[in-house]
Amino acid sequence: MPDEALPLIDAQKLRHQADLAPPEQCVCVLKVCQGWESVSEDRWPAAHMHLLGTLRQPLPEGQTEPTFEEFHPQGTRYESPLAPIALAYFPFNRCDVHTCSRCGCTALKYTEYGGYYVDHRVRLVRSGLIVEG
Repeated sequence: MPDEALPLIDAQKLRHQADLAPPEQCVCVLKVCQGWESVSEDRWPAAHMHLLGTLRQPLPEGQTEPTFEEFHPQGTRYESPLAPIALAYFPFNRCDVHTCSRCGCTALKYTEYGGYYVDHRVRLVRSGLIVEG
């Protein structure tokens, strides 16, 4: 369930934010995050990142967690830099939206939980890849 204090970011707001500073302008360690990349807490540039909001929609009654279904109509894969950013699908439906105070780039971040690990994943946002649905 999303944190009630975080504003919900929709596709239009995300596009607008990403257009302010495209990923090509990134000057921080996140520039490698064109597709989903693991970024440990010691590599996350916390001093420069500002939490803008979340993509996590409220769940319908009776649903306990968001879908794990991915959206790849053109045959892309999870890690592809060209994979669409479809907010209703995994992993975007589990992301918070951040912006960098140094270069203005917009980054999505979610945490993958496994049996014995926690993995923070980050992807820079290209507005042209954001799709409705």
